[in-house]
Amino acid sequence: MSTQKYINDIAYKIVGCAIEVHNMLGPGLLESVYEEALIEELTRNGLIVRKQVLVPITYKGKELGTPLKLDLLINELIIVEIKSVEQLLSVFEAQLLTYLKLAGKPKGLLINFNCENITKELIPLVTHEFAKLPKS
Repeated sequence: MSTQKYINDIAYKIVGCAIEVHNMLGPGLLESVYEEALIEELTRNGLIVRKQVLVPITYKGKELGTPLKLDLLINELIIVEIKSVEQLLSVFEAQLLTYLKLAGKPKGLLINFNCENITKELIPLVTHEFAKLPKS
């Protein structure tokens, strides 16, 4: 059974991997480059990574024809959305919250690689699913 501590430990590891990628590549590249490098780093650190994960959208009992596409799903628990933009917009945060809700995942990380410091730009988000989990 997952706990808040377990999920936060995974998130901490993900952030460490993102920092390593950023240190190696620097800012200014395409999101797809950071995605591939981050997948490599996460895998090297023992995490289970799925990329471009399709999540069906159901509306009033009917599955819509266009599913969501998550950048990364780590250990089937944490959604990672990768950006390489000059400034994170509130719409990116809203998008990740919606992804979390529709996918039923407890935590998400919005990571912008086009910055000086990953941790200052990082936006972690949790859902009610996270709040329901035991702390440790």
